[in-house]
Amino acid sequence: MNIKNRLETFRSFMSEKQIELSLIWEPDNQYYLSGFRAITYSRPIVTLISPEQTELIVPGLEEVHAAEKANVDKLYVYYEQIDRRYREVSYLDHLSKIVKKYPSGTRLGVETGVLPSSVYLYLKEFGFKLVDIGEKVVNMRAIKDEFEIERLKIAGKLSDYAIEESLKHVRAGISELEFDSYGDRLLLELASKDYAEELIGYENWTCSGIRRSEMPHLYSSTRKFADGDVVIHSRQVWFNGYRAENERTFFVGQPSEKQKDLLKVAIEAQRVAMDLIRPGITASEVDLASYEVFKKAGYGEYVNHRVGHGLGLSEHEEPYLRFDNELVLQEGMVYTIEPGVYVPGLGGYRHSDTVILTKNGSYSITQYPRDIDSLMF
Repeated sequence: MNIKNRLETFRSFMSEKQIELSLIWEPDNQYYLSGFRAITYSRPIVTLISPEQTELIVPGLEEVHAAEKANVDKLYVYYEQIDRRYREVSYLDHLSKIVKKYPSGTRLGVETGVLPSSVYLYLKEFGFKLVDIGEKVVNMRAIKDEFEIERLKIAGKLSDYAIEESLKHVRAGISELEFDSYGDRLLLELASKDYAEELIGYENWTCSGIRRSEMPHLYSSTRKFADGDVVIHSRQVWFNGYRAENERTFFVGQPSEKQKDLLKVAIEAQRVAMDLIRPGITASEVDLASYEVFKKAGYGEYVNHRVGHGLGLSEHEEPYLRFDNELVLQEGMVYTIEPGVYVPGLGGYRHSDTVILTKNGSYSITQYPRDIDSLMF
């Protein structure tokens, strides 16, 4: 992870915008710029970047973790134990000391989209000029380097293995949760065997039956597969922080001709989007081209979401492939292609693959078969 290069790029931006100090609040942005990721609940963690150094404010329970993992120049710790009550007990104790070094009118960088309003107003009380830096970090993260892409490829490969394993156990009578568990178990076995020193996580859900598959995002339940079901299985795997997404729609038993047609159209909409994407095209062009496939087939009114989104450290990030986003796509961007159609009484149909944009086009790092014959059980 080349934190040094990222900080050089970010500090160059700060210099251009005459920003003296930047406050990073969003956890994925903190990881991107410091290499430190913690399980954050109610105790804030703050990263501060100036032209000279990177500082980190953490709660006491993260002190050892941060000292070992964070790529920072200075670490500040606040405590909540009674025997340390005469030391800093809030992140604001440290933050106020740091920002008070700067005179009123200083330009401070903040992520206006995620910074709590209480902290925003607190900083305003000092008379600082607050400048949004969120978009800059988002745009930096949207272009993946080789280090990041290699981790995404491993995540994609692991998701393929897990989906394949779960699909070996499709049968009427198995519950959604039990179906998920086969892929989960294999994933954990692979992690312990081949990636014992790495950080691996996963998230998945399965929506089975006409009604549940019509709702794009549902947690897996105890509902049991029945003959004739259409099922959407979604799985994300992350490897050392980087996520790949992999989704397949499949049938339990023999689908109707109408159901097969709906999945064929969804597969074609995905193919059109994948074939179209190249550097220089806009996000909106991809979404509109995919939507046109559904529209021509007579299903346009049943499309209720964009064709895809970026992913990496977060499960959703730029580029968002939607009709009103004129963002120009660039080499190194990573995104899902997941057009879906949801017809009342017939169910939902959506494949999702994780795709990397290169100078010559794009390729998918998730490879489980997409054709209908491979997805009837």
